Amino acid sequence: MRIAQLAGRPVLLTDSGAVDVPAEYAGDLFARWDDLLDWSRGATGGRPYDEGELEAPVPAPRQIFAVALNYRPHTAEAGYEEPDAPLVFTKFPTCLTGPRTTVDLPNGHVDWEVELVAVIGREARRVPVEKGWEPVVALTVGQDLSERIAQLAGRPAQFSLAKSHPGFGPVGPALVSLDELDDPDDLELTCELNGETVQHDRTAGMIFPVPQLVAHLSEFCTLLPGDLIFTGTPAGVGNRRVPQRFLTPDDELVSRIGGVGEMRHRFRRATP
Repeated sequence: MRIAQLAGRPVLLTDSGAVDVPAEYAGDLFARWDDLLDWSRGATGGRPYDEGELEAPVPAPRQIFAVALNYRPHTAEAGYEEPDAPLVFTKFPTCLTGPRTTVDLPNGHVDWEVELVAVIGREARRVPVEKGWEPVVALTVGQDLSERIAQLAGRPAQFSLAKSHPGFGPVGPALVSLDELDDPDDLELTCELNGETVQHDRTAGMIFPVPQLVAHLSEFCTLLPGDLIFTGTPAGVGNRRVPQRFLTPDDELVSRIGGVGEMRHRFRRATP
């Protein structure tokens, strides 16, 4: 099942197009996720839609968690030792945007970070690692866009504000239920900038896989339906290149995860 947001309402994406989610499910997708999944298996038809009109598939999550240094090659390129526990920060919900938008570039150095995003569907607290997939009902593609000057200026650095400018949390194109994937623990991630591959890895290379992240976060916080977990980015970010490379107006950034989907974003200079 692939659930997206189109013109302010949830739709099921099929090979034939977009099918409106019935009203009895649309009000709270996660409350009746299993029923929605059953309905989707018999849904037919679908109307054509413009991919540019798709919106963030979770329009208003209450919590957005993000994880730093969760791939060994990225940890090495950043000059750090492998962490003993997940390094967690937050992105604020107003940064979310859809899978095909134009993002305004603020002053500074804006960098890319393709990430798998886990979507929580059930309230969860103190989840054991062996049950870490149980609260997760879907996966989607994410970009943890980051303005590096502000991010790294403090001592210690403060990530959240510099990663929460408007448009700095692209997510989509859809919520992909886990039954759509052969192995949700091993998915291919690719990030391309103007046609050049700048990041490429597999989620099997995570230091802390999704079940460990869910277990760790739920020790501290109650996870809520609709919460998003940005699970970390592979090597290849712009600020660790020699010379450094950052996003500029008219760039096209493609973020792709095998079996989950693809996003395309362009950039422009923000106006005062």
